[in-house]
Amino acid sequence: MSTTRNRLWYTKPAREWIEALPIGSGKLGAMVFGGVREEHIQLNEDSLWYGGPMERANPEAGKALAEIRGLLFEGKLDEAERKARLSLTSTPKHIAPYQTLGDLKLSFHSPISETSEYARELDLDQGIVTVGYELDGRDYRREVLASHVDGVIAIRLTAGTPGALTFDANLIRRPFEGEAGRLEQVPTVYMTGQCGPDGVRYCMAARVVVEGGGACVIGDFLSVNGADAATLYIAAATTFRCKDPVGTCINVLDAAASKGYKDIRRDHIRDYCELFGRVSLELGAEEEAERLPTNERLARFREGGDDPGLLALFFQYGRYLLIASSRRGSLPANLQGIWNDSHTPPWESDYHLNINLQMNYWPAESCNLAECHEPVFDLLDRLRERGSVTAKEVYGARGFTAHHATDLWAETNVIGLYMPAVIWPMGGAWLALHLWEHYRYNMDETFLRERAYPTLKEAALFLLDFLVEDDSGRLVTAPSLSPENTYRLPNGQTGRLCVGPSMDSQIAHALFTACLEAIDVLNFSGDTRECDFRSEVADAIVRLPKPAIGRAGGLMEWSEDYEEVEPGHRHISHLFALHPGEQITPRGEPELAAAARTTLERRLANGGGHTGWSRAWIVEFWARLGDGEAALQHLSALLSKSVHPNLFGDHPPFQIDANFGGTAALAEMLLQSHRGEILLLPALPQAWPDGRISGLRGRGGCVVDLEWSGGALARAVLRSEKGGSYVIRYEGAGLAARTEDGFEPELAVAARASRELRLTLSAGESVILLPAYG
Repeated sequence: MSTTRNRLWYTKPAREWIEALPIGSGKLGAMVFGGVREEHIQLNEDSLWYGGPMERANPEAGKALAEIRGLLFEGKLDEAERKARLSLTSTPKHIAPYQTLGDLKLSFHSPISETSEYARELDLDQGIVTVGYELDGRDYRREVLASHVDGVIAIRLTAGTPGALTFDANLIRRPFEGEAGRLEQVPTVYMTGQCGPDGVRYCMAARVVVEGGGACVIGDFLSVNGADAATLYIAAATTFRCKDPVGTCINVLDAAASKGYKDIRRDHIRDYCELFGRVSLELGAEEEAERLPTNERLARFREGGDDPGLLALFFQYGRYLLIASSRRGSLPANLQGIWNDSHTPPWESDYHLNINLQMNYWPAESCNLAECHEPVFDLLDRLRERGSVTAKEVYGARGFTAHHATDLWAETNVIGLYMPAVIWPMGGAWLALHLWEHYRYNMDETFLRERAYPTLKEAALFLLDFLVEDDSGRLVTAPSLSPENTYRLPNGQTGRLCVGPSMDSQIAHALFTACLEAIDVLNFSGDTRECDFRSEVADAIVRLPKPAIGRAGGLMEWSEDYEEVEPGHRHISHLFALHPGEQITPRGEPELAAAARTTLERRLANGGGHTGWSRAWIVEFWARLGDGEAALQHLSALLSKSVHPNLFGDHPPFQIDANFGGTAALAEMLLQSHRGEILLLPALPQAWPDGRISGLRGRGGCVVDLEWSGGALARAVLRSEKGGSYVIRYEGAGLAARTEDGFEPELAVAARASRELRLTLSAGESVILLPAYG
C-alpha cells in the first residue's frame, strides 16, 4: 500500500455501493468493492443510455407563445402555466436514463481461514485501486485501473506463493435481454444486447491472461486454476461510437493482451499523472487524523476534529473524479459522473443544465484540467444543431436553445412536467459560456474563432429574438422561471412561470459581454454581418434588468420584488452575478455585494444549503465575497453532512456535482481571476495559517503557485503561458516582484506600497511575487 497523503483507504471491504472505490477512463468506469471470497466490480460505459433519439417537439408550441406571454404580463399565473404545460412541454415528456453496464464477479477458491492485514486503497497519485490481505499465510494483492490509453479496465491478481490463484469470473447484467458469447482459444466471455427499443447495441467483454497454472472457458465463466498471477481485461463498446461493438471489444482485448499489464500500467500512470500531477495542495497535517482509515477520519471530522488534510484530500479527489469521468473523446460527466449501478437511477443520471452540469466543470479550468472540459464542447456542438430546431419551432427564434435537461442524444426540448424547472430556455446560453471561460484561461484565439465564438453567437441570437419588452422598457425573458423556486403575488397567487427572472438577465449579460469582447478580439471590423450583430448585442445589453436590491435587503430573484414562498430554497440562482458570473464584486459593487450577503444569510437562516451541490455553491459565494471564515464553515459542512463513506457527494442520494463544486470552491478561496484581476489568497481562513498550492490556473493564460505562513502570503510565482498583462492584488500587504534571476520589473518597483501590481510578461516568463510590508 502507498504512503501518499493523496489516498482513500479502508480496513474492510465495501458492504454497499457508496463504500466502493471508483476508477474511470472517461468512457469506462468501475466501482471496486474489494471482497475477499468474492470480488464485485460494478461496470459502466458512458454511452449506455436506454432508448434512442426522438422527435419531441409539441406542435402547439409556436402557436401558444404569444398567448402565454400575455397571460404572464396580466398576472394570470395559473392560466399561463396551464397553457404552457399543454403546449410547450415535449411529446413524449421524459428522457430515458443512463444505465449500468453490469457487474464482474470473481469467486476465489482458497482455504477457509481468517484474513489479516486487510487494506483497500485508492491511490490518487497513480489512479489505481489496490486490495491486499493475508490469508492462510499468503499475501494476496489486486490492482485495478482504467486505462484511457488502452481503453480497458485491467485487474491484476497476484499471491505470495506460486500456484495459489484459483478463481472463477463472470459478467452479469440484471435484467438482461441479449446474448452471451465466448472465445475458447483466448479465454474470453462477452455479453451483447440492445439498451431498449431503438437504443444502442452494446457489448461488454472480459479476457484473462495467466502466468503459470491454466485458464479456460466453462459455460459463461472464465476459470483460472493454480496460477501464479492473472490479469483480467475488460472492454465495452456501444453503437453510439462503432458499428460492431463485439468486434470492437475483441480487438481492444487482443491489443491489451498483446501489450501486457506492465506496459498498460506504465502508460496509464504516465497519461494520468500528466493531468493529476499538475496541482499539489498542502493545508497542514493532523497526524492523528492521517493515521485513520478514511471512513474513521470522516467520522472524526464530523465530530468536530480538526483535519485540514481531509479538505485537501477532498479537493484532490474532485480532480481525480473529473479525470476519471471526462476525457477527450468521452461524454461529459453526468449527474453521477460515470458511476451508476442502476437501470433507473435518480433523475435519470442525465445532464441537468440549470446548475449541475455546469458545476461539474467549474474545476476544469482553475484546477488545471482544461482537457477534461472538451466533452462539454462536443456536447455543445450537438446541442447547437438540435437546439436550432427547437429555437425555431418553439420560439420562432434564430440561434439555438436548450432547456433544463439533456441526454445522450443532445435533447433540447422542454423535458418533463415539473413546472418549477422545465420551461427554462437558458440552459444552452449558460453552457455556452464554458467555451468563453476556456478561452479566457488559455487565450487561444484559434479556439475562440473556430469553436467558441460561433456557439456564443448562436446562443446570443436566440436571446436577442426571445427577449421581450416589459412595462418599464426593459428586455426580459418570458416565459421562464427562477430554477426551481416559487413566488407569491400581492394577491396571494403563487407561480413558478414568470417574466424576467434575475438569473436569466444575469446569464444574458454575461453572454452578451462575452460576445462583445470576442468580437473585439477577433477584429470583425470589415464584416458587415458581424458589425450588425455587435450593434444588436450592444443595444440589448443596456436594456437588461440590472441586479437590484429588494425590500428585505437581499438581491431580487425576479424582475419584480416578489415574496418567496420558500425562503430557504436550495437554488440560489439569482446570485449567478456573484458566481460564476462577475457582475457583482465586493470592490466594484459593494452595495450589491452586501445584498448578496444578506441573501445568503436569509437562505441559510431558513434551512438552505441542505443538498450537497447547493452547499458547494454557497462556498463559492462566500469565497467571492472574500469571507474565508464563512467559506470554510460551509466547506466543512459539505463534508460533515453531504458526503458518503467513499467521499462521493450526497444530494441525497449520490450526485457528483458536490465533489466538483467543492473542489472548485476551495480553489476559489485561494486564487481568483475575474474582472481583469488576479486575487491572491482572497478568502484564506484563519484555520489554515500555513500552506501551499501549486499549479492553479488564472484567467489570462497564467499558472500560479502560492505559499503562505502565519496567515499571510509568503511567496507566489506567476507563470505566463502565452504572454500578457496582469493586474495582481493581495489585500494583506503591498506586492513586490522579481524574476528568477533577481531582476525587479520597473512597474513592480513603482507599486511597492500598493496592493495592486501591474505586470506585462512574455510567453513562458515567470515572476516571483513577494509581500512588501510597510
